Amino acid sequence: MKIRLLLADDHPALLSGIKHDLAQIPTLEVVGEASDSGELVSLLRTTPCDVLVTDYAMPGGSYGDGMNFMSYLRRNFPDLKIVVFTMLDSPALVHGLARLGIHSVLGKVFETSHLISAIHAVYAGARYFPSEYDVSLPRRGNSDTKSAPRLTQRELEVVRLYVSGLSVNEIASRLNRSKQTISTQKSSAMRKLSIDRDADLFRYAYENGIAVASDVTSA
Repeated sequence: MKIRLLLADDHPALLSGIKHDLAQIPTLEVVGEASDSGELVSLLRTTPCDVLVTDYAMPGGSYGDGMNFMSYLRRNFPDLKIVVFTMLDSPALVHGLARLGIHSVLGKVFETSHLISAIHAVYAGARYFPSEYDVSLPRRGNSDTKSAPRLTQRELEVVRLYVSGLSVNEIASRLNRSKQTISTQKSSAMRKLSIDRDADLFRYAYENGIAVASDVTSA
């Protein structure tokens, strides 16, 4: 029996490439594709599948994206095995997704063989995280990382959405929080990072994998 897959990514070329590579594996079958959260939810409601491979940042869909959408998927499709395949490279993000119950988080910098392994692992009931994302251990500072600023999961999400082009009001509406809460979380993140200007916040986000350039053009 083949593992039935749904694929979701807002980049058509990448989606086509992933589908082509996975189609070569005899144990896998791609049964549907989506380019945003609205399309994906419609597919999930009508198309039986075993594993979802989805991007994290897919702006423009009717159900949003990011942590809120991942949480929505976990609540409404609790039996669905999920592999998050993303360009974002943030250990805090990976830990947040793991705590949410996401079964695997994999960077798009990895070869397709890792994605294939991740799909088989989560289908079998295991979790699959690259060794650098050691989600099995508590996050503790060491001599190399003690001085690194630690943003909370919510602060990271606010920064990601802000540098993607959304205003504080738009972020508040998307995340169902007050404008004051979003403003406070943004200010808290900037204070932890010792950043005073929005321009420096944008630079930090791109240099540290909190956002990628395509987020801005898609927003």
